[in-house]
Amino acid sequence: MQFDPPLKPARLIARYKRFLADVVTPEGETMTIHCANTGAMTGCATPGDTVWYSTSNSATRKYPHSWELTETQQGHWICVNTLRANQLVREALAQDAIPELSAYSHCQPEVKYGTEKSRIDFLLQAEGRSNCYIEVKSVTLLQQGKGYFPDAVTTRGQKHLRELSTIVAEGHRAVLLFAVLHSGIEDVAPARHIDAHYAELLEQAKRCGVEVLAYQAQLSSAQMLLTRSIEVSI
Repeated sequence: MQFDPPLKPARLIARYKRFLADVVTPEGETMTIHCANTGAMTGCATPGDTVWYSTSNSATRKYPHSWELTETQQGHWICVNTLRANQLVREALAQDAIPELSAYSHCQPEVKYGTEKSRIDFLLQAEGRSNCYIEVKSVTLLQQGKGYFPDAVTTRGQKHLRELSTIVAEGHRAVLLFAVLHSGIEDVAPARHIDAHYAELLEQAKRCGVEVLAYQAQLSSAQMLLTRSIEVSI
């Protein structure tokens, strides 16, 4: 995924109202930018960090600039735009860059499924193969040298694990794919200390046959790319 034009930097003053942030440009201009991430963003929004933002050409947007990446004062790069995880995965699937999910001829995003009225991020299909349902989760929480998901209690994420388990019981393939969008994360684990029920459901889902993968992204102000598989400790 290319950023065209490349992102521009600014220094973070503060994030507030969940979807807004004030920043200062290198020229000294203070401005408000949009933040697509409404989550906790723990460790991703420390005042003084470098914010890398894109700019929309839309004349109707109140805030034309969007927060895409954080470059922390520790030197880590983090993608905070939650819309990018699925875009990165879709690009990787199209390029057969995820070996475990290659050799499917059709890829459909946002397909309705399940008994709890969910939408799967991607449905892969191929003649002679079982359907493959893929749920994508963005991982940006780094604590004590380890990556964790989720960064807040997620009833929606819990629902998705139940749905994936049911899909396996129906004879299909189900995959939980962690898109790791933090350069400092080398392995991923469920955040039991944040959402114990999610961690329990993830263990149950894996026992039921749900596959769990994690791929780390290479991040810069010019491009982002899912590049390598990393370990998931469950």
